Amino acid sequence: MFFVAKEAVKKIKLQIPAGKATPAPPVGTVLGPAGINLQDFCTKYNDATRDKMGDILPVEISVYDDRSFDFVIKTPPTSFLLKKYAKINKGAVKGSKETVATISEAQLKEIAEIKLPDLNAYDVDSAMKIVAGTAKNMGIKIEGQE
Repeated sequence: MFFVAKEAVKKIKLQIPAGKATPAPPVGTVLGPAGINLQDFCTKYNDATRDKMGDILPVEISVYDDRSFDFVIKTPPTSFLLKKYAKINKGAVKGSKETVATISEAQLKEIAEIKLPDLNAYDVDSAMKIVAGTAKNMGIKIEGQE
């Protein structure tokens, strides 16, 4: 007896606020044509992300030929986390030439630990360097670093 693994016919990537997916656009306009039951997706997504309310979470949805689906929730974008910790609405217009906020080394480490599963890094120190690079490009300084 063989079990055939379902083959994904479509992969869809979206960024949706945690716990706030609705069948309205943008979710509905992207998932509707894929033949997914929108209410079913929204309910499952909202239940899975309720504890992260207020964050914007990237989600990767695999749609199968029988119209079933599953999804993987990623960690929030690095820029979103940096803005949240620095308590700012947007990064610098001139990038690294302008400083709009400062975060502590501890906050940098916290962000790196959150992002570690999705980053191309093996340890927190490597992840911190990646996050620090993003912070620099957004005009966010890290205390104790030049």
